[in-house]
Amino acid sequence: MSARTPHPVKGRSGSRDSVPVMVTGLGLVLILLMLLLVLWLILSRGLAAFWPQRLERFELKDGTVLLGEIWERLETPEGGRLRLRVGNRELTGQDIILLDQSEIAAITRPRDAVLVERNENGVFLGWLDGLSGPGVEIQGDSPRLRRQLDLAVERVGELDEQLLREQERARRLSLKRGRWEEELERRQASPAGVAALQEKLDASALRLSGLERSLDSLRAAANLWTLRLNTADGSQSDLPLLQVVRWVPTNELGMLGRLRLYGRRFWGFLTEDPRESNTAGGIWPAMFGTVLMVLLMSLAAAPLGVMTAVYLHDYARQGLVVRLIRLSVNNLAGVPSIVFGIFGLGFFIYFTGGTLDAAFFPERLPEPTFGTGGILWASLTLALLTLPVVVVATLEGLGAVSRTTRMAALALGATRWQMIRQVVLPNAMPGILTGLILAVSRAAGEVAPLMITGVVKLAPSLALDGDAPFLHLDRKFMHLGFHIYDLGFQSPNVEAAKPMLFGTALLLIGIVLLLNLTAILLRNHLRKRYKQAAF
Repeated sequence: MSARTPHPVKGRSGSRDSVPVMVTGLGLVLILLMLLLVLWLILSRGLAAFWPQRLERFELKDGTVLLGEIWERLETPEGGRLRLRVGNRELTGQDIILLDQSEIAAITRPRDAVLVERNENGVFLGWLDGLSGPGVEIQGDSPRLRRQLDLAVERVGELDEQLLREQERARRLSLKRGRWEEELERRQASPAGVAALQEKLDASALRLSGLERSLDSLRAAANLWTLRLNTADGSQSDLPLLQVVRWVPTNELGMLGRLRLYGRRFWGFLTEDPRESNTAGGIWPAMFGTVLMVLLMSLAAAPLGVMTAVYLHDYARQGLVVRLIRLSVNNLAGVPSIVFGIFGLGFFIYFTGGTLDAAFFPERLPEPTFGTGGILWASLTLALLTLPVVVVATLEGLGAVSRTTRMAALALGATRWQMIRQVVLPNAMPGILTGLILAVSRAAGEVAPLMITGVVKLAPSLALDGDAPFLHLDRKFMHLGFHIYDLGFQSPNVEAAKPMLFGTALLLIGIVLLLNLTAILLRNHLRKRYKQAAF
């Protein structure tokens, strides 16, 4: 009887122990389900943002006629509602409206309706009615008008690209003139130097005058083309062809044509600059700025974090001070990111940047060069933010290298530094990369510190270009995380910005996954190579 007594007790103990395991497992399943739900929402909305919708003509019971795209169908207690993009913002005042289905008398799909994507005022929906330009005057919709319109859009697009190139040349020349004028002020005591600089300034003034005349002629040539359209209410509107990005006969496109248009829109989203207060166009500057900032942050955080961990683990005398330092490093990981942003503003921008300006750029003061926000200070601020993660992960990696491996290296005659550099660090590299992966994931999504250390709504020039010194660390930049914040909360037309919002969020997730996947593949390769490290 006594031998049977422990069995029910063990059963009750096992049952009690299994409850936390079941609760933990259930919580993990719920977290994964919520994560998958969010990812599916972003994926579906982000990819659908570029799909061409059909144009529908709505006749309302009060006699009003609308032409628009159905963006969303909503179910309400009062009945169904449609969210329509009707475009033509300069005529209607809003390009997104809500329409009760009970107000609709009839819905048709006109085959000849077109959608015109523009640089300003969103899209224009209507019917082609004419085209005028140098030597061209076409009335009414016809195959000839459409062929000529394609040629005209291509020609005006070339003029627009040439105009942008000339504007960039003028901008660069103006910057050079500014530098030469500053140098001329400093060299007043050297007549030979003054004469050479004055000759450069005179020549550049002639070139700048020629560029301005070229810009005026290009603008005049581009503005000669005008597209005329009819709207759903019967009115006419003339659009300068310089504003037209593309025109699309959406209802005439088959599946292959819609796929081609989808590809062109998605490629434009990746490679073009934003327009329409960031609610349209592309996100190339934000994508470039995010990747460059993460790379600069990694170059700063990884070496500093590894050196700190190596010192704490292998060189510092273990005691109360080292334990306090480790505790402080762990606590830093929980400090709000905005605190790091304020520190970056005070230390990097005001103190360090102000000192650099006073020492190396006194002639430009009070206009700051490094004493203002820029990609360098934002990257260093995020490096400090992610440094505790790198340090902790590196300490774990160093601790996982067996003592036997260390002693074997020392027994073969290696110095401590040789042992660390050639044996310990390679074996700990998977752990170091784990910390870097976590650091990249956090830094790519941070917004609060960047808002006060260099990120802007629109950056006209990238931090990396063809002008010496090529990498301009003092320039402000765009960031995908801030771009999402700006679209969601600062956009003048939030409804119109939703497709861009989901597309940008999808791209940010994709970039983070790509960076992490690269580090994970490298980590797995090192794990196979150095099997002594236990991860």
